[in-house]
Amino acid sequence: MSYIPVSRSSALRERLPQSLKRLAELAYNYWWSWEPEAVALFQAIDPIAWDQVGHNPVSILENVSYDRLTQLMGDPHYLKQAQQVFEKFDRYLASDDTWAATQASGLSQENPIAYFCAEFGVHESLPIYSGGLGLLAGDHLKSASELGIPLVAVGLMYRQGYFRQRLDQSGWQEDYYVDNVFNRMPLELVCNEQGEPITTQVLVRQRMVNLQIWQAQVGRVRLFLLDADRHDNDPIDRWLTGHLYGGNQETRIAQEIVLGIGGVRALTAIGIKPAIHHLNEGHAAFCLLEVCRQEMQHSGKTFYDVEATVREQCVFTTHTPVPAGHDVFSSDLMDSFFAQYWEELKLSREQFMALGARRLGDPWEPFGMTVLALRLCRTANGVSQLHGEVSRQMWAAMFPRATEDQVPIGYITNGVHASTWTAPLIADLYNEYLGRDWADQAADPATWAKVDNIPDALLWERHQILKERLVAHARHRVCQARQQRQEDVSQIRAIDHLLDPKILTIGFARRFSPYKRGDLLMRDAERMLRIFQRTAQPLQILFSGKAHPADEEGKRIIQRVMEWCKHPDIRDRVVFIEDYDIHIARQLVQGVDVWLNNPRRPLEASGTSGQKVCFNGGINCSVLDGWWCEGYQSANGKGLNGWAIGENANTNDQAVQDKIDSDSLYHLLETEIIPLYYEQDADGIPHGWIKMMKASIKSNCPAFNTHRMLMDYVQQVYLPTAQVESKLSLAKV
Repeated sequence: MSYIPVSRSSALRERLPQSLKRLAELAYNYWWSWEPEAVALFQAIDPIAWDQVGHNPVSILENVSYDRLTQLMGDPHYLKQAQQVFEKFDRYLASDDTWAATQASGLSQENPIAYFCAEFGVHESLPIYSGGLGLLAGDHLKSASELGIPLVAVGLMYRQGYFRQRLDQSGWQEDYYVDNVFNRMPLELVCNEQGEPITTQVLVRQRMVNLQIWQAQVGRVRLFLLDADRHDNDPIDRWLTGHLYGGNQETRIAQEIVLGIGGVRALTAIGIKPAIHHLNEGHAAFCLLEVCRQEMQHSGKTFYDVEATVREQCVFTTHTPVPAGHDVFSSDLMDSFFAQYWEELKLSREQFMALGARRLGDPWEPFGMTVLALRLCRTANGVSQLHGEVSRQMWAAMFPRATEDQVPIGYITNGVHASTWTAPLIADLYNEYLGRDWADQAADPATWAKVDNIPDALLWERHQILKERLVAHARHRVCQARQQRQEDVSQIRAIDHLLDPKILTIGFARRFSPYKRGDLLMRDAERMLRIFQRTAQPLQILFSGKAHPADEEGKRIIQRVMEWCKHPDIRDRVVFIEDYDIHIARQLVQGVDVWLNNPRRPLEASGTSGQKVCFNGGINCSVLDGWWCEGYQSANGKGLNGWAIGENANTNDQAVQDKIDSDSLYHLLETEIIPLYYEQDADGIPHGWIKMMKASIKSNCPAFNTHRMLMDYVQQVYLPTAQVESKLSLAKV
């Protein structure tokens, strides 16, 4: 079947003058989001409104006045800039001289990779993400586009997305939701040649649910998003795509049916036959069952006859290093949602349930999504070297013929999309000193070695400007929050003294889950106060992040941080920025001096926020977990490109580990980090600090970017002959 997206960009073109019509086309391709010159075109239309609409170019163009349009038409500088962006956009889409064209000829546009994920963090104007998994998925699509890898993506279009956050006067997190207005977003409804929406169906709770499909264009990559909010669905079913990670287990299994089974059917309805189905985390594992069902229907063979064929078409990435983090569903839930489905697979209940059973033969064993993925995918990988080791330990029982180090779960370490996360001010330096193609050569160490050519004074000047921008943004956000809470006027006026761009600045931003230890820095209150109160060498820290609505302990950690924000001795030096999103993340990773990360080992599968910091000259201070085990470099017990908290000290006693790590963090601050920062020459330039900034850039940027990551996926996973590890037999189903 052929399909066309309903061209809402055409309607938008009609309201724009001839010289600006192509802005509408640009607005509907997220390529603009990682091209600073393209972002500047939309921002220049109305900078205030740009912030108010969440940096949504469609909203800007729909609401701009005719008077403002005529002003832009008369601005030769704006028209010249627009023409240059349009020409660059055209060259980008038309180019066939990509990495994949020469290095991945075994992949084709006719049979692309289909990348399934429950969330995608492409940009803040598409709020269908919660955190690291979504941002990684968004960066995956961008690098696939840049490298020319034939790939389509499948996710869910959430009516309200992830929850929004505000804190009350006691510092307690309040959760609320805001409707996404799809028709005002850079999305187009997928339709057939007659202009009718293409739909597919899944059976949920004994009712057929109709799903329509939205398309977001991400450079060369199409992202298809399934939406149950249709008038022909039951009112309850319309909320199946209401919230990301909301609701109970029934909601979760229903959403994963929509994503997995509905996603495969949506691609079929559109006319796309993937060569590979890539499951990014276990949420999409039901897609494996639907691929089997369709193959059985097409071939007339049994489930066990098609199993090997399906396995060759499917690959799996796990992101969770603890068993409790993997989705499992009770046998009762599976009976309720799949009793008819296993009949379509011509399997008995026992045979079907065994596909997701970690321990065979137990009738009450829950159905595990990761177990299903491991059984029916030809490769599996963790997202860092350490996470690969942890995953092999976790799932060794499923591979009785293998020793632990032979368990077929490899690793491909995560990275970040360089152009998205590098501040334009820093990218401008890279253009001059590394070459204008530095982002295309992000995986080349020789490119990054040229960072040494950047004058210390120039790099420091740009970094300080970004830090000043961060301080201004933090003041603005804190002022808004205090006004919303109706705090005393004196507290609102005190914003003018909040933070100082000349002071050593630490950033800590992530989900406030207890294992991430957001309050570790405050474990020894008196010692921490002494560190913050140094007159000659002061310190300040910015926090941001959300606790899951059901995570009471995470909310209490945020509340304790907010109490510190009010402490009279340090209230100008500790800040919590509410409602963390991609925009706040950019401000933080581009402006802080030090990025703090202190989870309990080995619970950080990879982490990517610290990688984003490296591209902007920030320096990491982290426990040796996730990606930092691979990134950290030291000599004679001293960090060369950052700092390691607690080194490799590890104990099962959490209180003891917290004591070891907090003492280590305080010691690093007092004896290494703070003194190095304030060791400045007569012009205020800390050459020793800048040496470490450059070391961080040179060592980490070529290794921890999504260009390198996608190249690894192509060579080790996607190509027909690729496999992360040798195949071994699982316990027989």
